[in-house]
Amino acid sequence: MSDIKQTGRKKRVHHLDTPFSVISWPDISVHHQDSILELLCNLLGPLGQYREAYIKSSKGKRAAKKQAQLAKPTPSESALVPPKPELDAKVDVGFNSITRTLQEMAQPRTQVETERKIYTMIFVARGNQSPAFNCHFPKMIAAASKHLPAEQEIRLVGFSKPCSERLSSCLGVPRVSSVAVTRDAPGAEALWTFVREVVAPINSSWLQDIRSSDFQGTKIGFSETVVGSKRARTK
Repeated sequence: MSDIKQTGRKKRVHHLDTPFSVISWPDISVHHQDSILELLCNLLGPLGQYREAYIKSSKGKRAAKKQAQLAKPTPSESALVPPKPELDAKVDVGFNSITRTLQEMAQPRTQVETERKIYTMIFVARGNQSPAFNCHFPKMIAAASKHLPAEQEIRLVGFSKPCSERLSSCLGVPRVSSVAVTRDAPGAEALWTFVREVVAPINSSWLQDIRSSDFQGTKIGFSETVVGSKRARTK
């Protein structure tokens, strides 16, 4: 029997590809990312201060029920708690709420529709996440911005350095993966001005030409892979 190993055969494997281009994240220098993070933390600081002073952190349903039975706040104590800052209603935190609003923004508006929430900036702590958790943001933001004027297109900021803990500290919540700010958020003018200067809007040429009559054919790609040698049948 020969000791020479049979060379692996090559096989061409076909796969379907999209005719549309992939939407990339905006390219932002680390220096500008640090400046944006500072401005964002300054904006969110009052929300964390309010939560620390007037909102008790949750210790579970059982502990909350027991605490409510032991001591219920009197009307006078409840009256001393000031209302939440106006900024609280203009900032969304977390994957689910931001994704839900982007889905609503991507839909055409009707004349009878009530005023909807409109984002101007979305910040994502990419340094603390797997790409699987945030790869949808560029596409969804491009779809949501197509109904907005050019000067109001949503800006997407991805922080390459881990900053989730700092954002959590500023907001007074356990975990922060992403933050969205609306265009009428009080105190966000300086942040919006700087972000608009250094962060380019999401570029999606194929989405802008979606109404074009040009046919976009399916792309069939292929790659070569090595196939192992056939095993001899034993009798």
